[in-house]
This record gives sequence, C-alpha cells and structure tokens, in this order.
Amino acid sequence: MHIYVLTLFPELFTSVLSATMLQKAQERGAVAFTLHNIRDFAADKHHVTDDTPYGGGHGMVMKPEPIVAALESLGSGRERPWRVLLSPQGRLFTQPRAADLARLPSIALVCGRYEGVDERVRAFVDEEISIGDVILSGGEVAALVVIDVLTRLMPGALGCEDSAASESFSDGLLEYPQYTRPPEFRGLRVPDVLLSGDHGAIARWRRQEALRRTFERRPDLLAQATLSDEDRTFLQTLISRRNG
Repeated sequence: MHIYVLTLFPELFTSVLSATMLQKAQERGAVAFTLHNIRDFAADKHHVTDDTPYGGGHGMVMKPEPIVAALESLGSGRERPWRVLLSPQGRLFTQPRAADLARLPSIALVCGRYEGVDERVRAFVDEEISIGDVILSGGEVAALVVIDVLTRLMPGALGCEDSAASESFSDGLLEYPQYTRPPEFRGLRVPDVLLSGDHGAIARWRRQEALRRTFERRPDLLAQATLSDEDRTFLQTLISRRNG
C-alpha cells in the first residue's frame, strides 16, 4: 500500500515513520509513505493556506485551492488514491473499516488544521474519518493513528503474521490478558492454565477471558462479534452471575 499524507506540518511524521514497526514495514516493502506539504500547492507568493471565515467567527479556515491542488497532483482516474479527510465529523474509524481500507492499493490522508477546512473540500474526498469524540489540534495525530493501524494489516509488516489476528478488535472482542516472566510478581501469579502446556485449555481460557473482558468493559462490541454457541453459553453464565 502507498499512503500519501497531505499536511501543513510534514515534520510531525518524519520521526514516527522512521522508527520501529513503521520503518521495518517500509524496508520489507509492505508499505510506502509520501509526505506532501500543502503550502507547496498554494498559488500566491506567500504560500497562504488559510483565511478568515465568511460570516465571522474565531480562528482561521484552511482554503480549498491548495488542498484540492495537492489531491489532484496525486493522479486521476484509476490511478488516483482513495481520498480521506481526517475530521471529527467523519465516520468512526474501526478495525473492520481499517481492514476494508487495507485492501486498497493507495490512500491519501488530508490533515486539517485551525478551525477546519473549507466545506467545499468535502466534494473532492471519498470519505471522512474520525478517530473518536475528542478535539485535536489538527489531523496529523489522527493520520498517524490510521497509518499505524493500516500498516499492521499489511502482509509482511509484522515480524509475526499471527500478531494482528489475535489483538483487540480483530475478531470483534477485546484481547485476552497477556503474561510473561516471572511467574509471580509481588504476590500476583500467572494463571496456572498458562503454565500447564495444555494448548486446548489455554485456547479456551483465552477465549473466555476475551469474552469476559469485553462483557465487563465494552459490552457494546458483543452485538457485532462473531460468537459460537459455546461463547453464548459462557456469556449467559456471566450475565447470571452479575444479576445474582
């Protein structure tokens, strides 16, 4: 996958993209990144990318011309990337949506700033994405979240191909608890089943703990999760215990 980032602050990305998993994914050819400074597409000599809002109000609004020019520079027709505007008004970014986006050959992430972008920019993007009901200084942090999530889904990006498949939200549930050495720390022991060597029992324990944790912390996820009859029976025991 090729990920293009359109931003006023490309320097915010350089250190992150050159470290840890993201760097290794690039070295393995799983993903490529190109940063575009929106200021470079402003037509005036001062490279102005924002202006005061019509109708008055606080702050500044990003102008449509530089953003659209930057998007159109990335190609047209079948060659152009899927265009995404990072916006608090967008569709909530979820693991299933990430899986859909990860199938695309290329994607362009547009990072807004200040009071947002001119409304007309929305006519030139394919979708808007929000990472949650929070207020950020700009779309750059949200873009990094999208980049990290998508990169983890690319074949060859992770050292262990099973890692992405077993993490929280990958199957609609929160991840089961994880432990490592030592077997006891300040009176807190690793569950005996994980030390038993019984892989079937370990798999059952992990599934039940994922169900338990989701039930306790994010019960809303259960409505969309793929559940077996055994899962439903276990959840019913949790409900019965909660109701006394």
